[in-house]
Amino acid sequence: MELLRRSSSLRLQVTEKIWVLAVALGVLTLTSGVESRKARILDSFEYSAISCRAHSASITDFGGVGDGLTLNTKAFHAAINQLSQYGSDGGAQLFVPAGKWLTGSFNLTSHFTLYLQKDAVLLASQDIAGWPVIDPLPSYGHGRDAAGGRYISLIFGANLTDVVVTGDNGTIDGQGALWWQKFHGKKLKYTRPYLIEIMHSYNIQISNLTFVNSPSWNVHPVYSSNILIQGITILAPITSPNTDGVNPDSCTNTRIEDAYIVSGDDCIAVKSGWDEYGIAYGMPTKQLIVRRLTCISPYSAAIALGSEMSGGIEDVRAEDITAINTESGVRIKTAVGRGGYVKDIYVKGMTLHTMKWVFKMNGDYGSHADSHYDPNAFPVIQGINYRDIVAENVTIAARLEGIPGHPFSGICISNATMGMARKAKKVAWTCADIEGITSSVVPQPCGLLPDQGPEKLEACHFPEETLPMDSIELKQCSSRMNYL
Repeated sequence: MELLRRSSSLRLQVTEKIWVLAVALGVLTLTSGVESRKARILDSFEYSAISCRAHSASITDFGGVGDGLTLNTKAFHAAINQLSQYGSDGGAQLFVPAGKWLTGSFNLTSHFTLYLQKDAVLLASQDIAGWPVIDPLPSYGHGRDAAGGRYISLIFGANLTDVVVTGDNGTIDGQGALWWQKFHGKKLKYTRPYLIEIMHSYNIQISNLTFVNSPSWNVHPVYSSNILIQGITILAPITSPNTDGVNPDSCTNTRIEDAYIVSGDDCIAVKSGWDEYGIAYGMPTKQLIVRRLTCISPYSAAIALGSEMSGGIEDVRAEDITAINTESGVRIKTAVGRGGYVKDIYVKGMTLHTMKWVFKMNGDYGSHADSHYDPNAFPVIQGINYRDIVAENVTIAARLEGIPGHPFSGICISNATMGMARKAKKVAWTCADIEGITSSVVPQPCGLLPDQGPEKLEACHFPEETLPMDSIELKQCSSRMNYL
């Protein structure tokens, strides 16, 4: 049980409760259990952020009512519109006190902080008719659930600078069960909303929050740069559709750390556009850091690269990754027609328990945007490095399948020990159309990944030089706030 002791005892207690409920009920809807609180006086609050603000207000100053029944969309719109005037005067923060704050979608503004107090819960409205519909992302061509547009995210921002969404572990609840039912019943005209989407923006922080029951993806930064995602918890039923945790998409300089995710899909999904639309848009995801991630996702990956990767993915550095009851550790998903590339991927320090696969790569993932993709657009997969991995109760060590005539190359795996499950498959490795090497890997790898011996333990590179997001230092912000 040494592997499990690497996760905190608190996280394991939560994991056990979630797992038992999921098995017993099949589909689990997580709720905060937070009751509406009487308004009280808060002397001050403190938090760490990329920027502190000179001005503050509470959602109650704009008529907000945290009873779980009153719709607060207009209050959020009014508050953010009013506070946007301070963008050139030290910025402003909007404080959301304890309570249940039912709301539809609202847009953020620049030089702005949204702060959710402990026991504050944003509840997404279930009035689907009240959700605005926006255009598909240009790098995707059309929606993921339907060919048309997409419902705007609960919290949305575009063309912004210097935005912080944080709190004292407040909660954002997407109330996704209604959306999941409509998705399964093929009753959606548009793609489901995400909990938070920030696009075409710079200097973004999302931290110290809990996201539950998203209708679809949880956190989606897209076409943006300098993004810090830190100290978040994401919870969704393990059978909920497409509830990816964090999806950096055509982004540069992103740091994701200290995240705990239970999901019906990939915990982290790295993306950059879909087929001919992603190729034309041509914006890669690069310089991505993922560290200290804990993931539970029985039907998906701890970290997925793709499948929408047509703009390219490069220089991804993942370390100190823990996955429990998860389908695969790191997975690369692509297909003919995707084009683009996945290259210079570095992973070290993975601790895995109860896995179907440890390593998985697919060159035949399919799922095309439409029938107009280029059948000669072959993705390039090269420079994939894995090292220092311990796994227990593994069904299959690896399934690595490239594209005939276009093999995945430069694969390196070293210092990896995988304890096979009692009912493991007889063939531990399945390999085709790949090229690479291994060193000190158990069980013995396939012939396409020849063992170079223990003297090549350092062959699988992990860069020592830092990336720009490593140098980001947070400020200690404090604010005094009186509200009745």
